Amino acid sequence: MDTARLVDALRDADAVRFGEFELSHGGTSDYYVDKYRFETDPEALSLIVDAFADRLDDEHLAGVALGAVPLVAATAVETETPYAIVRKAKKEYGTGNRIEGSLPTDDTETVVLEDIATTGKSALDAVEALRGAGTTVDRVLVVVDREEGATGLLADHDVRLESLLTASELLARRDEP
Repeated sequence: MDTARLVDALRDADAVRFGEFELSHGGTSDYYVDKYRFETDPEALSLIVDAFADRLDDEHLAGVALGAVPLVAATAVETETPYAIVRKAKKEYGTGNRIEGSLPTDDTETVVLEDIATTGKSALDAVEALRGAGTTVDRVLVVVDREEGATGLLADHDVRLESLLTASELLARRDEP
C-alpha cells in the first residue's frame, strides 16, 4: 500500500480536519478524522478496501457498527468473503441480535475491521462479542490508529492492532497544501 497516496486520498476527501473537536470517548483533539468523508468517497474507499484485501488471508470478516459497515461490506465484496456486523448493544426489537450476518461455523479466524482506533474500546467490545459467540479473533484492521492507547488495550486482550495509517503518518504532512 502506498501510504502517501492514502493520506492524499483522505485529505482530498476532506476527511482530515483541524480545529478543536470532542471525541467519542470524551476527550478533545486538535484534529479530527471524519470516517464518513473517507467512507463515502469512492477513491478513498477503494484504496482502503484494496489495502485491507492485501492484508487478509482466509479469515472471516466482521465490522463494528456503524462506522465500519461500509468498510466491511466493500471489503467482503472485493474478497468474496462472508461477514458479520457487530452492534454496540443487543437490539431491543426484531431478532434481538448483537451480531448480524455470517459467523464461521468452523475454526476459521475472524478479523475485525474498524475505521478509526483511539482508545480501542469499541474494537475490543466487538472482539469480546465475537469471542463470546464462539469465534476466534486475534486481529483488528483499522484505517487510522490515532495512537492513543488502542494498541496497548487490544494487546492486553491478545489482539493485534494493524493500521493502514497512524496519526503520525497522517499528520506528518499537516502543513502541506
